[in-house]
Amino acid sequence: MTPRPFSLTARRCTLAALAALALSGCASTEKISGSVSTLGGLITPYKIDILQGNVVTREQAQALQPGLPREQVRAMLGTPLLASVFHADRWDYVFTFRRQGQPAQQRKVSVFFDGDVVARVQADELPTEAEFVASLDKRRNDQPLPRLQASPEELEAFRAKNPARTADATAPVPVPAATFYPPLESR
Repeated sequence: MTPRPFSLTARRCTLAALAALALSGCASTEKISGSVSTLGGLITPYKIDILQGNVVTREQAQALQPGLPREQVRAMLGTPLLASVFHADRWDYVFTFRRQGQPAQQRKVSVFFDGDVVARVQADELPTEAEFVASLDKRRNDQPLPRLQASPEELEAFRAKNPARTADATAPVPVPAATFYPPLESR
């Protein structure tokens, strides 16, 4: 008796079953992918800082007074992130900053116009410029800075361990002789 090849229907059923089996594993890998991608939580992958939108500080928002023209607002805050055709009398400035290991910062400022002049400003709680700059520098403030200068005792200990290197450091570096390179194109 010779083996019969799979019929087209049997092949399709087998393929569908294999696809369902493969896709069912995707949901369960989310739980372990965090620990696998970080090697058990010891090493985390680097994630870049993401800065989007316009930074608007408390001083800038306080300078926005009713009656300012649109161009002066644009000069003070920059081009709005959202300027809708359907809401021509409103400019929205949205700022988000995401940094690994820190909570995301998000702030919104809406400027409402009456014609071409500012009618009112609606804003979240905004930091001062000094507070904003200080919030950017929270990466490694808890670690002491390394000392970048060696004491005379440390220099002597280094020279004692490496006599060949210290002798070479005082000798002039030989300059290689000029070499001739033929032109790349013939004339």
